[in-house]
Amino acid sequence: MARVRLPDGTEVPALGQGTWHMGERAARRAEEARALRLGLDLGMTLIDTAEMYGEGGAEEVVAEAIAGRRDEVFLVSKVYPHNAGGRKLDAACERSLKRLRVEVIDLYLLHWRGSVPLAETVEGFERLRAAGKIRRWGVSNLDVDDLEELGPALADCATDQVLYNLEARGIEFDLLPFCRDRGMPIMAYSPIGQAGSLLRKQALVAVAARHGATPAQVAIAWTLHAPGVISIPKAADEAHLRENARAGEIRLTAADLSELDAGFPPPRRKRPLQML
Repeated sequence: MARVRLPDGTEVPALGQGTWHMGERAARRAEEARALRLGLDLGMTLIDTAEMYGEGGAEEVVAEAIAGRRDEVFLVSKVYPHNAGGRKLDAACERSLKRLRVEVIDLYLLHWRGSVPLAETVEGFERLRAAGKIRRWGVSNLDVDDLEELGPALADCATDQVLYNLEARGIEFDLLPFCRDRGMPIMAYSPIGQAGSLLRKQALVAVAARHGATPAQVAIAWTLHAPGVISIPKAADEAHLRENARAGEIRLTAADLSELDAGFPPPRRKRPLQML
């Protein structure tokens, strides 16, 4: 499994596991937890979740999945913007810790920017880190101007988690290079898109056929080909999880990348940051 280095020198798997939409149905929770545990077995030991997902339900699924295996896992969770300051931040973190059944979160992110000033959120994150509740902090769905607003604190920001896939390449124009220049990786959510239209595009289908792979596997592999990117696809069942894991074995050629660029052109100008 390829690794990506965080600003503090910690290395994490380039291919992790997302949990969006997990924990929403009680009947699926055991299957979802089994899939996450299989991911750990296959080396996908970074798990991303959030208090928003299933209103805490996803964190509870993660707790079941990592029970007895906490030391293997790099655990990421996210706080709602309306909870991202003052006592609300402290309370939100405590609730996540309780649902996850852990003593510390490895990386705690601001889910997106809201009305709470970024400086107040950073102050709260540093307070949580000093108290041993979180080991690192980062952000999600923030663009270059937002990151610049962090000022000197940007040096302590571990990642920016953003929408990034073949159909959403806008970050390549400025945000991705900005982060690379500062040694801060991007965490790519929804690497295969949401509606399924991406997976039917001819360029992706053709490259997948050459590799004996599925379009979804190649879409994930594409997010991994560039340095400084962590990809977090979701898989709620074991078959889907195994499919995602095999994406880490695909090595795209220059011809593959050229064909994908033709089918999914890279940005030529600044675009508004996309988010789901």
